[in-house]
Amino acid sequence: MPLHKILMPPQVEYAIRTLQQAGFSAYIVGGCVRDALRGEIPHDWDLTTSAMPLQTKDCFRNETVIETGLKHGTVTVLIDGMPLEITTYRIDGAYTDHRRPDAVTFTRNLRDDLSRRDFTVNAMAYHPDEGIIDLFGGQEDLARQRIACVGNPSERFDEDGLRILRALRFSAVLDFTIAPDTAAAIHAQKELLTGISAERIFSELSKLLCGIGAQRILREYADVLFTILPDLAPMYRFDQQNPHHCYDVYEHTLHAISAVPPEPMLRFAALLHDSGKPSVFTKDERGGHFYGHAAVSTEIARNVLHRLKSDRKTLDTVCRLVEYHDLVFPTPVSEKHLKRVISKLGFDHTEALLLLHRADVSAQAESHRAERIAHSNALLDTLAKLRAADECLTIQKLAVTGNDLINLGVPQGKRIGTLLRTLLEQVIDGIIPNEPAALLNAAEQYLNQQKSG
Repeated sequence: MPLHKILMPPQVEYAIRTLQQAGFSAYIVGGCVRDALRGEIPHDWDLTTSAMPLQTKDCFRNETVIETGLKHGTVTVLIDGMPLEITTYRIDGAYTDHRRPDAVTFTRNLRDDLSRRDFTVNAMAYHPDEGIIDLFGGQEDLARQRIACVGNPSERFDEDGLRILRALRFSAVLDFTIAPDTAAAIHAQKELLTGISAERIFSELSKLLCGIGAQRILREYADVLFTILPDLAPMYRFDQQNPHHCYDVYEHTLHAISAVPPEPMLRFAALLHDSGKPSVFTKDERGGHFYGHAAVSTEIARNVLHRLKSDRKTLDTVCRLVEYHDLVFPTPVSEKHLKRVISKLGFDHTEALLLLHRADVSAQAESHRAERIAHSNALLDTLAKLRAADECLTIQKLAVTGNDLINLGVPQGKRIGTLLRTLLEQVIDGIIPNEPAALLNAAEQYLNQQKSG
């Protein structure tokens, strides 16, 4: 009986037994073993086998088989609706592009396959009869909660520069430390990241930012972050010289990141919200000021996310949050003011903005911190009440549409949107009810005023 027993889905055990009955060895490997040993349910189950790719295909000839990456030894087998990636044991050739092996050689030796992997915690295999196959101390590193390269860190990173960012991502997400020799290699070889595709950088950075240890990693490896996002380097140790701030711009940013929920768009907004401060800094007898920094930060955010080839929704949402993050909300909370913000941004974006606002003030000087956090919480409470009340606070909730205004004789174009916005403001202010007749009557009066004017 194996010392550690991993409960696998029946499809996974069936795949292992099928390969075994055909005379091949097979194991689950990598992240699924790591996660299972940590008591988590793996998202994906990957297998490694001594069978050559075509032999694997033959073993599963009665199943749907997709030739995912045949030349690299990988096929995907669909078993009862579950996709399983099955890869032949392999030895990687030279990595001349510091990203992918120029060629791979298939092998019958499991050790060869495990030794080419990135980190010890990802280099373990498991078989239901044999238990854990751990040749590089992965279980010990799991117990010590640390990320360490398999073998020589410099060689591992030289093979694939993305592993540098993967190490930081795993450390942030798992809240693990990084082994000293691995950490030293990360700092020394960070320039390898400049040759990695923007899409892969964006994917890894999105996960890193949402990790529980993101603040720690971004502090300890700021030089690595600035290698891929040089736009943010001016924030580092930039003294704000302002009584409202107890941290420099970069340290304030790190605290703000930790204070928003771990959602990529919010974390990116927190990362970028003050990026424009250093370039607009001025000082007078009252201290440092950053007039107009939201607009500059928005432009930096747009450039960064465009360069990272972010999806459009993330780019637009983050830029909007950064643009409005310095919006002043009256004290005490003004329901009318909040309604107008909702009418402009919508409920979801307003909620995200208030969460960013709370994180921003929580990372400021302690003297007014509690008072400002309480104000932010009151705004969020009021927002929740307004959402529950289901009042008409957006154009979509108006009892008339653009087509109704066109039928009334309003010319198509920008004037439609302007008139809908005017009607919404009057509904929010209680001047007219959200009823078709009242809205159309107000629209008609507006039209007549335009004609007579």
